[in-house]
Amino acid sequence: MQQPNQQKGIFASILHDDRGGKIFLSVLAVVVVLVSTLNLFVPESAALHVSTYTVTLLGKYLSFALLAIALDLVWGYCGILSLGHGAFFALGGYAMGMYLMRQIGDRGVYGNAELPDFMVFLNWSELPWYWYGFDQFWFAILMVVLAPGLLAFIFGWLTFRSRVTGVYLSILTQALTFALLLAFFRNEMGFGGNNGLTDFKDILGFNLQENSTRVSLFIITALALALGYLVSRYIVTSKLGRVVVAIRDAEDRARFIGYRVEYYKLWVFVFSAILAGIAGALYVPQVGIINPGEFSPLNSIELVVWVAVGGRATLYGAVIGAILVNYSKTFLTGALPEVWLFALGGLFILVTLYLPKGIIGLIEQIKKRKSAAQS
Repeated sequence: MQQPNQQKGIFASILHDDRGGKIFLSVLAVVVVLVSTLNLFVPESAALHVSTYTVTLLGKYLSFALLAIALDLVWGYCGILSLGHGAFFALGGYAMGMYLMRQIGDRGVYGNAELPDFMVFLNWSELPWYWYGFDQFWFAILMVVLAPGLLAFIFGWLTFRSRVTGVYLSILTQALTFALLLAFFRNEMGFGGNNGLTDFKDILGFNLQENSTRVSLFIITALALALGYLVSRYIVTSKLGRVVVAIRDAEDRARFIGYRVEYYKLWVFVFSAILAGIAGALYVPQVGIINPGEFSPLNSIELVVWVAVGGRATLYGAVIGAILVNYSKTFLTGALPEVWLFALGGLFILVTLYLPKGIIGLIEQIKKRKSAAQS
């Protein structure tokens, strides 16, 4: 009988003194209910109807928001500026894409029930061993977690034990994602080469082109974002989180006190990579493709801009930054495609010089000035 109260107490403790987080989760819940209802139950001819394209676009934004939370954990709270988090996102996406490719079966262009179309085109005679198991959803989900998590563990173990920090660590993370970009571009790797994985048909037996499936993916992505936020918030407010922040602010002092700094950094880095992988897995069935371009270092740099714009070390600020920047990208690449990269660079310079704490920092600064003026 005490279990519901205990759960309520857990959520209350996680969101204690987190007004921004409460607002974010409330707005997210309202948007999910409203968008889903207006898509499924309002006729297309009505003015209030929300198109399936919009639902898919919003679902993509929410998966990016989860990715931004993942980076905010390691950069905002742990002080690790990762320029390679796009690699973990892409690995999670490829794991889900491999499952979706296996579900096509003999409905592909070449009608081969075992081999994906690109393998038939390249004259592959049998399925590579590392594709085994991806016909099962549970195995794909396991790989969504394991692939980015294992890569982050190996990379973090080697770098953190060697006490690589600062700009050198950032360069290594960027080199990691660039190396994966080059590897996945090769046809002999067995991941679709330049074209990647696409032409997905269904997931768990549900047609990916159906409105109900699109809305379901949107809802699942929103739930994953909310859960990712709550878990991340729990981590940063726990003893572990306080130690991680201490490492960010004074790593040598934390090590001198007796903390095994490399273990704390490794734990947060691996968890962040897993979150990024889950975001990638949610992204792929909604956009319908995953290719080596997702490993591009530019994508990881854009991710840093999202978090910087929203505000580091806030979590919900990272969500705001991800949604605002990606909405701007959608608008500008459609209206003025040649302007977008200049706008992105200018935005990063503007935030660095005038908004070091992002939008959330600006709002807090305005509040402090108002309260000071009133007193």
